[in-house]
Amino acid sequence: MEGESVAKDALVSESMAKKFEREKDSPYVRWVRSEGLDIISAQYVPDLNTVELRPWERRGGRGVFINHEASRTSNDCYVAEIPAGGKLAPQRQLFEEMILVLAGNGSTTVWNDAGAKVSFEWGPGSLFAIPLNAWHQHFNGSGTTAARFVASTNMPPVINLYDEPEFVFGTAHDFVGRFAGEPDYFADKDDREGLLLRTNFVADAVSLGLNQAKERGAGGGHIRFMMAKGSMNSHISQFPVATYKKGHRHGPGAHVIILSGQGFSLMWPEGEQPRRYDWQPGTLIVPPNMWYHQHFNTGDTPARYLAFKHEGVSIRNEQGVPKAWISRRIGGDQIDYADEAPIVRETFAKALAEKGLTPAMNDAYAAELEDLPPLS
Repeated sequence: MEGESVAKDALVSESMAKKFEREKDSPYVRWVRSEGLDIISAQYVPDLNTVELRPWERRGGRGVFINHEASRTSNDCYVAEIPAGGKLAPQRQLFEEMILVLAGNGSTTVWNDAGAKVSFEWGPGSLFAIPLNAWHQHFNGSGTTAARFVASTNMPPVINLYDEPEFVFGTAHDFVGRFAGEPDYFADKDDREGLLLRTNFVADAVSLGLNQAKERGAGGGHIRFMMAKGSMNSHISQFPVATYKKGHRHGPGAHVIILSGQGFSLMWPEGEQPRRYDWQPGTLIVPPNMWYHQHFNTGDTPARYLAFKHEGVSIRNEQGVPKAWISRRIGGDQIDYADEAPIVRETFAKALAEKGLTPAMNDAYAAELEDLPPLS
């Protein structure tokens, strides 16, 4: 699997690709290029902590954008670094943004044209969102080491729609329904409803307590976010040692960031053999549009990941439930353990054996059988 070119990538001749060259060179791509930055189009980045950055003169730091071809018109991801003792330039924007701090300590100030201002501090593992079109500025709290964060935005469709960066970054309008300078706006709250945590700031995503979500298998935990009253959303999932989640698929744009643990993921388009991607804290995986994917814990601690995504990634049934949570046996996009290909369990058992471990999946298999829909 790993390293093998087993999936059909639908690549065509250069002459045919030339006919669509102008459509690929979108306003978004041109804007990133004008910022002096690169776009990583890979669906797998081994370590966001060490990925190469370029000087970002306008912001006053360094950065790189990550935008897989399957998600290039929905949402993106970028990594930025704040220099030691430094800060990034203030910015406002007509798109939404969610941020995970990878390394370093510092603070962020958010304000609007009416003069309402809120500041808060962050550290490694902090998770927060920037309210729509609010001014914001990031400061590094260390004078000796750089701070680094990864962010996901829905900038691509906004830039492509207006094709005028001055409008996207320079429109004076306060969305007071999103942010009006509330003093506790970025307080670390624990207000939960179902699987949703209502907060605009999480101090440490790595240690955040999760809710039970047996529907995804493996007896793990789950929590969902919709921060800053936006359409960007995300979730954190965790699963125990020597277990794995159920395979599923959904629309493009999910950026899966490993927070803790070691293991691998399998990804494949329907009808093809899976590709393997090994991961550790800091790894980024971007499942292409409607590719099945599945996550496996082969380490000696629980594995946890954060998935940044736009609402468009979710394909829901008429009840509003993501089809990625619903069995394929009743029309959903999740593969039950009972229906997975033999190669899944074989690959997992082999990877564990290399570390002297054995699968701990019997309870998960048995629990699924209690309410498994019959095969049609």
